[in-house]
Amino acid sequence: MPLLQFDLIQGRTAEEVQTLLDVAHEVVLQAFNVPPRDRYQIVHENPANFMVFQDTGLGFERSNKLVVVRVFTSPRSEEQKTLFMKLLAEQWAKHCDIDGRDLFISFITNSKGDWSFGFGEAQYLTGAL
Repeated sequence: MPLLQFDLIQGRTAEEVQTLLDVAHEVVLQAFNVPPRDRYQIVHENPANFMVFQDTGLGFERSNKLVVVRVFTSPRSEEQKTLFMKLLAEQWAKHCDIDGRDLFISFITNSKGDWSFGFGEAQYLTGAL
């Protein structure tokens, strides 16, 4: 069950944001092999001057199409994570006109006891999931 948080620079249309989310979910399904309704996404829009993301010395510049993605998830293999990163870059370039230099991804790993999907219950621990 990954929870994805997206930080965007303000200015995209509702349709652009929806496409970005739909494509990201398709990548989650492919990379992590989760059920189709295992979809948890949050979008934050920020003024451009509220997001400072340089290149860590890699030698490229970012544009106002920058998207920062935080993936909160139970442990995933290195193969799954790298597949997610690769597919997201490819699919956003193809469907959302987002260049790879405008994609910043971070994984935050937690355990099954860290999730409640409703009712204040830890469904992974109770056996409901």
